[in-house]
Amino acid sequence: MSEKCMRQRADQLKGQVHKMFEASKTMSAAHAEALVDTVERLGIRRHFRDDINLALGRIRSEVEFESSNDLHSIALRFRLLRQHGFWVSADVFDKFKDGNGSFSIDLCGKTEDILSLYNAAHMAIPGETTLDDAIAFARQHLEAVKGDLRSPLAEQVFRALDIPLPRDMERLEAMHYVVEYEMVETHDAVLLELARLDFNFVRSAQLKELHDLSIWWRALYDRVKLSYSRDRIVEMYFWSIGMVPWEENSRARIILTKIIALATLMDDTYDVRASFEECERFNEAIQRWEESAVSILPDYLHALYMETLSHFKEFTDMMKPQEKQRISHLINDYKVQSKLYLQEAKWANENIMPTFKEQADVSLVSSFVPALCLVALMGVEEEDLATKEAMEWALGMPEMYIGSGKIGRFLNDIASYKGGKNKKDVASCIECYAKEYGVTLAEAAAAMSAMVEHAWRRMNQEYMEMDRAALPAADIVLGISTVLEVMYLCGRDAYTVGRHLKHIIVPLLLEPVPVYNK
Repeated sequence: MSEKCMRQRADQLKGQVHKMFEASKTMSAAHAEALVDTVERLGIRRHFRDDINLALGRIRSEVEFESSNDLHSIALRFRLLRQHGFWVSADVFDKFKDGNGSFSIDLCGKTEDILSLYNAAHMAIPGETTLDDAIAFARQHLEAVKGDLRSPLAEQVFRALDIPLPRDMERLEAMHYVVEYEMVETHDAVLLELARLDFNFVRSAQLKELHDLSIWWRALYDRVKLSYSRDRIVEMYFWSIGMVPWEENSRARIILTKIIALATLMDDTYDVRASFEECERFNEAIQRWEESAVSILPDYLHALYMETLSHFKEFTDMMKPQEKQRISHLINDYKVQSKLYLQEAKWANENIMPTFKEQADVSLVSSFVPALCLVALMGVEEEDLATKEAMEWALGMPEMYIGSGKIGRFLNDIASYKGGKNKKDVASCIECYAKEYGVTLAEAAAAMSAMVEHAWRRMNQEYMEMDRAALPAADIVLGISTVLEVMYLCGRDAYTVGRHLKHIIVPLLLEPVPVYNK
């Protein structure tokens, strides 16, 4: 079947799914929430934003929450509503506790129900002890039974124990669920066919982008001649898949990947190659942002500097007339990155170990995670995503940006600690914390893990409190946070050590999903 025919078929299937949502208006809340969950896990939610919002609005007003004793339904509804920015009290889970206030296996039921509770509880905000208890209870049970489960539940439990569903990359869940959904006896053939078609459309678009970016990167890498820098174009592109995953986000992914590449060259120059005097000159040139500033740089940095200026001009040319002012914000962020890299180089040059707060304040932003959130939003073309409210929220450096920076910084430092490596002579947050508070490095790493968990919970809270018109920008922040969870799973660093991503990249980009059974 030609691509044109497949796209026509996909449009027909979308029409049928719209009718499913329309029909769900007269059905139970449990039916509607199951439809929303399936559509989202299959990776096709962007086609049905309005349908999903209307369905959740109805579900939110249902009184069945209080009357139902179905843990799976209550947990699913709780997770979906919170993931879409609607507040729901954790008190809805009290009915599944025994007389001592502990979750009871007799009241909670099947493993599927407990998995739903586990995933839902990771939408917690700070201070929700009921959800702390739910996570501990559910994890203990899931760990105990995981070896006795059958597909697809077994795979879903193993994935959740690594990364809970609300913190996993949307595209990766779609990759898994589009296969697993067929094993569900009650699966809907229309949803399955559409999900398979859509997965392949997106995969094909992303594979072409990666091909073109690989050619671009090889040419750039050869021109700048900085052999000390990381050669990681696939890993760079992987970030963009997590942040802006859909087919129509191509421009954003391309700009995002190229800026990550340029920033990596700059970061590695500060970290690995440049003397402190050269770092100062490099930062001065970046702050001036003009071609004449190349004269103050050592010869080996001339090409990198000129390529940086040239590429930001290219990004401006990629923008529509009314969007061109966005690039000035990206340039300002790039200048801030350079200043922070210089501060870290200064500490290393003077053999200074900063306080934990000083190191965290600098490295949370120098991780480049907050800046990437802005880059991704600035690259988005869809007017219903890059709204005025979303832009204003993003430019205000909201707490969610800081939260994502904490997740990136602390997970990176934990990976460096476990891997026995660190950037040049700069003390990590773990080392600064251990010295300041008189604890071991292992205890400091545990404290960083707790801070990562707290950052997730604060992001959950802000998402439910913010202006709903700005939620598309917040979705990008959550997207990069899910990438970080995947990149640093189990204390590894899959960006620096690319082999850790191979088992994900191959099925995600190189293996199309069969659309029709033979």
